[in-house]
Amino acid sequence: MDKIEETVDKIVKGELELHKVDEVLDANAAMVARRLAIERMIGKTFPSIGSTIIDYLDVKGRNAENVIGAAQLPLGVAGPISVDGDYAKGSFFIPMATTEGALIASVNRGMKVLRLSGSVKTKILRDGMTRAPVFTFDSAVEAFKFTQWVISNIDRVRRITEGTSSHAKLKGIEPLQLGNNVWLRFEFETGDAMGMNMVTVATESACSFLEEEFPGARCVAVSGNACSDKKQSFTNELLGRGKSVIAEAIIPSQILEKQLRTTADKIEEVNLRKNWLGGARAGTIFQFNAHFANVIAAIFIATGQDVAQVVESSTGYTWVENRKGNLYISVTLPSLEVGTVGGGTRLPTQREALSMMGVDGGGNPPGSNARKFAEIISAAVLAGELNLLSALSTRELGKAHLRLGRGMKT
Repeated sequence: MDKIEETVDKIVKGELELHKVDEVLDANAAMVARRLAIERMIGKTFPSIGSTIIDYLDVKGRNAENVIGAAQLPLGVAGPISVDGDYAKGSFFIPMATTEGALIASVNRGMKVLRLSGSVKTKILRDGMTRAPVFTFDSAVEAFKFTQWVISNIDRVRRITEGTSSHAKLKGIEPLQLGNNVWLRFEFETGDAMGMNMVTVATESACSFLEEEFPGARCVAVSGNACSDKKQSFTNELLGRGKSVIAEAIIPSQILEKQLRTTADKIEEVNLRKNWLGGARAGTIFQFNAHFANVIAAIFIATGQDVAQVVESSTGYTWVENRKGNLYISVTLPSLEVGTVGGGTRLPTQREALSMMGVDGGGNPPGSNARKFAEIISAAVLAGELNLLSALSTRELGKAHLRLGRGMKT
C-alpha cells in the first residue's frame, strides 16, 4: 500500500502522468492508484467504479488505457427465439446490456410471437471487412494508370496482404477515383474476428508495396473514409461491410390478434407511413426501420463488440406485407460488423454472453461462429421491430415505458 500511496502523491503533484503508472506498479495496483489520485484531485470518491470486478491484466495492452475501474450496466436476457439459418439453427437466449426500461421486454415479447409462429429464417448475403486507403498523384491520368496497374497485379498484392495473417483472405479491391486521388477499397474475409485491426495491418503492408512498385503513388492515409468505418455511407449500403444479413418470418393472423392485439393491416400501415414515408420525409437515407440501433447496441455491449460500429451496423430496412391477414415481416442489415474473437470478446463477462448463444471463440470452419452470431442478431432485431410496430399500432408504447421505464402503474 505504501507504494500505491507514494504513486498517488506523485500523480497529484504532477510528477507522474496517468499513462506512466503502469511502469512503476503492477497492473491492478496501477488501476487503484489512478483512481485514488483522481479522487483526491477532484475531491470526490468513486466506490462503485472501484468495486466493480475487473482484472486489469485482462485489459492492459488490449482493450483500454488509464483504467480506474469498470462501468456497471444491467444485463438481461430475451428469448428463446427459434432460428433456422445457414449457420444458426435452434433456440437461443439473447443477452442484452442496457439502461432503457422496456427494451428487453419489447424484444422478448416479439420473440414469443415469432416462436409461436415457427422459426425465423435467416440468410447471410455477403461477408467481408473493408479498409480503403487514399492515394494521391500528380495528375488524374497517373491516378487512373495506378488503378489499372493495381487490378492487373492483384495476385501480387494478395500475397503481400495474406502474408500478414493466417485468417485474412483478400476477396477483391474496388478502386474509386476523384481527380488525382484514388481510394482502394480492400475487402477481406477475416474468419471469426470482426477484423478491423486485421485488415488495417494487411492494408498497410499493401500500401507500402504499392508505393515501392508504382512511382508517384503516395498513400495519404490507410483509412480514407471510403471503407466506411463507423460512418453511414452509400458504399456500405450497396456493397456491404461486415455481414449483410436478412431475417424473415410469417405471423399467422390469429397469433397477431391473440398475442399482440393487432392485425397485419395495421402493422403494414405503421411500417409504410412511419418507417418508409416518415423516414423519407425526414431525410433518412439508410434508416428505414423502427429501432434497429436499440437492439444492436444492447447486444454489442453485452458481447464485447466495437460499440461505435453501431453507427453502420444499425442501418437497414424493415419490410412488411399483409398476406391475406397473415403478416410477412423481414429486416435487412447490409453492414452488420461483428466477431466472436478478438477485441472485447475476450473479456470474461462478454465471453460468457457469447457462450450463452454458443458462439464464443473461433468456429469450425473459421468464420462460422461469427456468421452464426450475425444470424442470431438479425433474428433479435426482427423481434424488436415486430413488437414495436405492434405497440405503435395499438398505442401501447407510452404505457409500456411508463410501466417498465418509470415503474408506474398503467
